[in-house]
Amino acid sequence: MFRQFKSDIQAVFENDPAARSKFEVIFTYSGLHALWSHRIAHFLYRKRWFTLARIVSQISRFFTGIEIHPGAVIGQRFFIDHGMGVVIGETCVIGDDVVIYQGVTLGGTGKEKGKRHPTIGNNVVIGSGAKVLGSFNVGEGSNIGANSVVVREVPPYSTVVGIPGKIVRSNGKRVADRLDHTQLPDPVVETCRKLQNELDEMRDQMDKMKEKARQPIGSGGE
Repeated sequence: MFRQFKSDIQAVFENDPAARSKFEVIFTYSGLHALWSHRIAHFLYRKRWFTLARIVSQISRFFTGIEIHPGAVIGQRFFIDHGMGVVIGETCVIGDDVVIYQGVTLGGTGKEKGKRHPTIGNNVVIGSGAKVLGSFNVGEGSNIGANSVVVREVPPYSTVVGIPGKIVRSNGKRVADRLDHTQLPDPVVETCRKLQNELDEMRDQMDKMKEKARQPIGSGGE
């Protein structure tokens, strides 16, 4: 248990450059408090003490602003940065070394039974306000851009942005600084750049046609 808590604290220092001391992290980081409360609630949930588990979860939600269902399975070194508004559903499975930011929802899409929440692979980063909805996998090493809405499978080592979420990088290398959201590509900018290139090509072709039309008919044949 203490080894687990030590690992959780270390994850904060690895992912948050603002962390100054263990004392500060232990007493002021709501994401860490929510995670520790969840580990207790999940233990009770596995013992089938469902009501008591939900009570622990709701108390944590009241104090931290982070709602994690006791049934969710969370791996090692999980880090929630500025976690206000984070919601994690009952059948959600989260791998190791995952980072999520404020306002993230890992939820379902309806009232279906069974597995209805996403499975998040190892080393995934989910940006502020992103919504990952449904029972599918988000592959390891992937990045979900801020405010994206993801409703379908994400291959490993992909970058997803937009509403609905679109894969704009697949099977590529992970962003060097996993906390640097400024490096995520913008699909709107990419589309505009592609259209501009096509317009430039059309303009060049029209200029060539005009130049050809100005030449006298039969010139050079007499």
